[in-house]
Amino acid sequence: MIDDLGEPVPLTGPAARVVSLVPSLTEAVEVSAPGRLVGATAYCTHPSTLDVPRVGGSKYPKIDEVLALAPDLVLANSEENRLEDVERLRANGFPVWVMEAAVTVPAALGSLRRILTQALDLDEPEWLVAAEEVWRETRPIRARAVIPVWRKPWIVLGRDTFGGDVLRRLGIGNVYEGHPERYPRPPLDELNEQGADLVVLPDEPYVFTHTDGPEAFPGLPSVLVSGRYLTWYGPSLVEAHEELSRSFG
Repeated sequence: MIDDLGEPVPLTGPAARVVSLVPSLTEAVEVSAPGRLVGATAYCTHPSTLDVPRVGGSKYPKIDEVLALAPDLVLANSEENRLEDVERLRANGFPVWVMEAAVTVPAALGSLRRILTQALDLDEPEWLVAAEEVWRETRPIRARAVIPVWRKPWIVLGRDTFGGDVLRRLGIGNVYEGHPERYPRPPLDELNEQGADLVVLPDEPYVFTHTDGPEAFPGLPSVLVSGRYLTWYGPSLVEAHEELSRSFG
């Protein structure tokens, strides 16, 4: 088996003991194959009923604790996890499947299909088919937005991001989609001078709220959205389409 980055994943059979270092992948595996997960990060909040040992965070997992769980597969992401952690796991003889950071919804769903049907040997999950169907259409652009994901300093979605593609499919363009960086750090004055129609404020990774975020963009309509719906690839994408569509009217 080969992961998204072209690295071998030396499984001898369907993965039965899985540690996930990525919240989105944790949810996808647990919903699709309950009981296969034996470890996850502290940020793996879905499903809310998940009861497995926690092995630190995505950026700084406790590798010794991962090793102690004796997984036959570890799931990682090229953007969320550090290469040195992946290499240490592999050096200790544990197969790691690294999912490439998806820049579109179809790319994310394609990666998930490979993990679930190849590494876990599952039939195609119903939620995956449903997500592909609801996200197939790309609506005409009806508004352009600034999309911060952090403040102090301000960081926004730039080119080739999964969240940007989610919004684009709903008819919301990104004023920074042509920026050379994926996550630009423009000053606030610049953000307010882009001629955007609105500002989209997710509640993760930075927790924007009605009193923390909108005040920085006077005169610009603010739309607060679930960060999980905007940036998670997995079962949440099915409900995300309806919920985000409702947010934008």
